[in-house]
Amino acid sequence: MGAEIPLPRRTLSVEDYHRMGEVGLFAPEERLELIHGDLVTMAPIGGPHLRLVNVLAQLFSMRLGRSAVVSVQNPICIPPDSEPQPDIVLLRSECWGRAAVPTANDILLVIEVADTTLARDRDIKIPLYARHDIPEAWLFDAASGATTIYRGPRPEGYRTELSPARDAIISPQLRPDVAISLAEVWLATAG
Repeated sequence: MGAEIPLPRRTLSVEDYHRMGEVGLFAPEERLELIHGDLVTMAPIGGPHLRLVNVLAQLFSMRLGRSAVVSVQNPICIPPDSEPQPDIVLLRSECWGRAAVPTANDILLVIEVADTTLARDRDIKIPLYARHDIPEAWLFDAASGATTIYRGPRPEGYRTELSPARDAIISPQLRPDVAISLAEVWLATAG
């Protein structure tokens, strides 16, 4: 067998991705996201992932009311070539009722929940958020029960990476009034 020859590829823009969806190139049940110009198939949502997303969304919704938008498994637009679908995004209150896909300027916090996708979330999506100046990202590992907090975005990644204890109380940097008990999160998702 000869050496592998790299094939030229054409990456998609956010506009290309939207046009493809508008003309029906994707099956309605197909779960895709656009990352660095590539269409990426999203993993099926398993029980531990679903439970953790539901618990976090409920806790944030109860604590925030209408002072911010809790967006669950919806896209965010990161031009020119990415439109990921984080598990939870806290959006500024001005996004309430807006029909446009949120951009980095709208985001207070992005949360990824990893069940089978830890490496992709940590090594691809979290750095993407940092490069586009999303102020903070949290990564919940459903398999290990670990939480990682990323703060201080810059082009090469987040400046600060914190690993709070399973019983810590954590708050988004831009909403320090909103306390989330990790003990409550992990207890609600145990089983």
